[in-house]
Amino acid sequence: MIPLLLLACSSPAPRDFPEDFVWGAAVAGFQVDMGCPTLAPEDCEDRASDWYQWVTEPSLQGEASLHLSGDPVSDGPGMWELFEEDAARLGADGLGSLRLSVEWSRLFPDGAAERAATVEELDAFVDRAAAQRYHQMFAALSAAGVAPMVTLNHYTLPLWVHDGLACHRDLGCEASGWLDGPRIERLMALYAGWVAREYGGEVDRWATLNEPLVIPLAGYLQPGEMRSNPPGVSMEVEAAIASICHQVEASARMYDAVHAEDRWDADGDGQNAAVGVVMNMIALAPQEEDDPADALGVAHCDFVYHRVFLDGLTAGAWDDDLDGTFDRERADLAGRLDWIGINYYNRVTVAGLPIALIPELPVMDFYPEFSWEPYPEGLGEVVERTASYGLPLWITENGTPLVEEQGSELLLAHLRALAEADAQVEGYHWWSYVDNYEWNHGMGMRFGLYALDPVTKARVERPVMTTYRDIAATGALPE
Repeated sequence: MIPLLLLACSSPAPRDFPEDFVWGAAVAGFQVDMGCPTLAPEDCEDRASDWYQWVTEPSLQGEASLHLSGDPVSDGPGMWELFEEDAARLGADGLGSLRLSVEWSRLFPDGAAERAATVEELDAFVDRAAAQRYHQMFAALSAAGVAPMVTLNHYTLPLWVHDGLACHRDLGCEASGWLDGPRIERLMALYAGWVAREYGGEVDRWATLNEPLVIPLAGYLQPGEMRSNPPGVSMEVEAAIASICHQVEASARMYDAVHAEDRWDADGDGQNAAVGVVMNMIALAPQEEDDPADALGVAHCDFVYHRVFLDGLTAGAWDDDLDGTFDRERADLAGRLDWIGINYYNRVTVAGLPIALIPELPVMDFYPEFSWEPYPEGLGEVVERTASYGLPLWITENGTPLVEEQGSELLLAHLRALAEADAQVEGYHWWSYVDNYEWNHGMGMRFGLYALDPVTKARVERPVMTTYRDIAATGALPE
């Protein structure tokens, strides 16, 4: 007979997360691909995107409002060349998912692709070397036991779709990106359909867009220190509204295209494709708890930051002029999400205002005070609020630029809030796997589980990775 004490001592430790909970990390192509240690720059760098132009164009570097770091893209981690090593490392760390992007401008760098009217015709214009490289990357993830979660559009657009420099100088530019709704919606749906057909046997979980609200805020309303996206103009309200509406419509058409073209069940779950959108979700609080104006400001801030997209792509609720009231229901938008991705970093304290900050947008009668001060409990708040949509939830990004000083502490605090939230979440991705080229900040903000030596490209494990590895192995949070 085995002593009862021995049975008690040998029982597994209680789990904070279920056994099928998915642990992962996240990256984006523009941020991690470039900086290859041995490949020639022209074979490594994606020079056909608006973001490459944005951070390398000399005439933009002196504009203080854009806050461009000037860091060379060659300082990046070079995953375009080193992906196999990184995939093996992810698997060895016990992580089961990598969220990554497929770059439109790598696959279709030439504007001749616009002549294609169907997914089949688009095949004639693809850069086959780039297409094959993505196959190799997915094969490396499969060999390591890591499932891909693919973002179809993580900010960047091909230059033939959006010339950020020309549009910065004049919004009447020809390649106007998100301002030309019918054009970009058609092109992006074709691109999404082509990617789903090409890689559907290797990928089942797709995201249409990443953080769509950043485009109008940092591209058309108020570029600044937090982010300046091309075209980097200020207070172009009509353009901002157009970019929001066109992204909602494009996401719906991308959803349809992926479901039409992904004909394979890559992971054996009985579903060929699960298509979601990745939202930057913010924990919202009134500046004064008992102030009705602040409470109304919170509701309006939630509408602008979250509900315009999520209500539109779930219920088909459509606000023609973004005045804060849904005007009609659109069946062609409804039911266009299978899951919701949550990127969570910070909270916003909201003060209600007697008048709108932007007269053309009456719903903007609030002042949002952003803070990078850590607020881990906000992750639980955001998850519980988003669960009301009744769709599977994924944490697609969570991390901190304080990773060197507080990485393990903040990881644990956020995961504790997630474990205690009254909502089911499928998985969690830390941003980022390795220090990356953080958009207009260049290498000035570090988020990686692994630190990067920009010269040797060596990945150096941080304490937060050690902590994360143990959690992923046990599903339990240390006391």
